[in-house]
Amino acid sequence: MKLSDIKIDKERFLQGDSVVWMIMVVLCMISIVEVYSASSRMTYASPNYWKPVVEHTSYILAGLFITWIIHKMPCTIFKFLSFLGIWLSFILLIAVLFMGRINGAARWIHIAGITIQPSEIAKISLVGTVALLLSTLRDKETGGASKLAFKWVAGLTAGVCLLIVGENFSTAGIIFIVMLMMTWYAQAPKKWLWVIIVAIVLTGGVGYCTLKYVPQQTAEAIGELPLMHRFPTWSHRIKQGHDLPENPKDYDIRDNEQVTHAQIAIATSNVVGKGPGQSIERDFLPHAVSDFIYAIIIEEAGIEGGILVMFMYLLLLYRAMRIAEKCKNRFPAYLVMGLALMLVVQAMVNMAVAVGAFPVTGQPLPLVSKGGTSTFITCAYIGMILSVSHTAKQIEPKVEPTETKQNNENE
Repeated sequence: MKLSDIKIDKERFLQGDSVVWMIMVVLCMISIVEVYSASSRMTYASPNYWKPVVEHTSYILAGLFITWIIHKMPCTIFKFLSFLGIWLSFILLIAVLFMGRINGAARWIHIAGITIQPSEIAKISLVGTVALLLSTLRDKETGGASKLAFKWVAGLTAGVCLLIVGENFSTAGIIFIVMLMMTWYAQAPKKWLWVIIVAIVLTGGVGYCTLKYVPQQTAEAIGELPLMHRFPTWSHRIKQGHDLPENPKDYDIRDNEQVTHAQIAIATSNVVGKGPGQSIERDFLPHAVSDFIYAIIIEEAGIEGGILVMFMYLLLLYRAMRIAEKCKNRFPAYLVMGLALMLVVQAMVNMAVAVGAFPVTGQPLPLVSKGGTSTFITCAYIGMILSVSHTAKQIEPKVEPTETKQNNENE
């Protein structure tokens, strides 16, 4: 069947997987409520009490419009946009190293009055480009992705990660993990994949031990080296969970303010939660509306609220797997899996940080945390998933009943 044979129902306002739409709406509703509740520190610094939630709601509405526009696009256009976006990403990632230092890290760049986070553009572009490479360069003997595809994917991933890792280690790590999952899903040569996995595990083990046991003076000295200014921060985050005093009264709450207040928020939720708008730790948690909003969700909605949010992301991954199964072509299948994995892995990292199971990373909770670029890019992810799901439904072969088929043959 050709693309020209696909009939798209233009009369429908919303197309694609209805469950994915439901997940998006639920997460957006939770986001507006919790950002409104968690923005108390922002309202104290501004005379306009409604400004944070109105601003965030406008981002959500704009994001929904982006989703609607993208979900109407044919899946084939994402090939061109991904190829264009990956080169634009390299330009922006290089530029941000010289022009975009905020809060000690070069992650944002200002262009024409707009704040852009190049790493977010790089993530979505890399997923599309890798999906294109893995679907195009195939091994005729094994039927999986070829060695050439693996080399191209490894090269592009390494290039993006090297430009990001110095300023945003967690984002580079998430990108690497997702690209590894995509190549595994595309049946790339397992021998090469295992070599990389073993190498990364060994390197990660050595790096973790170095960060954990290096003396503070040495860490600060290493931080003076080019591109290593974040080394003392990484070392502190690894050590902070292991340097707790025996007597709780000796613990300095100011030494690790974010994690401490996040854990207090979770511990005081009393399982069932304090109720919407009743959070106390939002007044003390520095990044309550972004990196640690999951802790505020648990404080107000209880453990069951936290489980609901986690379930939404796992359900999204499950629906993406079902959509990928329906795709006749490899590109949309790899694309939808890569997009879903990028969202879900980032969400799991954010939630692990909020509950104290992972070092602080600075990763927002997709569709829930307050943000501009991250919200728009996340909505673009959802729009692309919906576009693929709609296309997959249209090209799904229709199975006629056996009796009808026999009658047609007799006629």
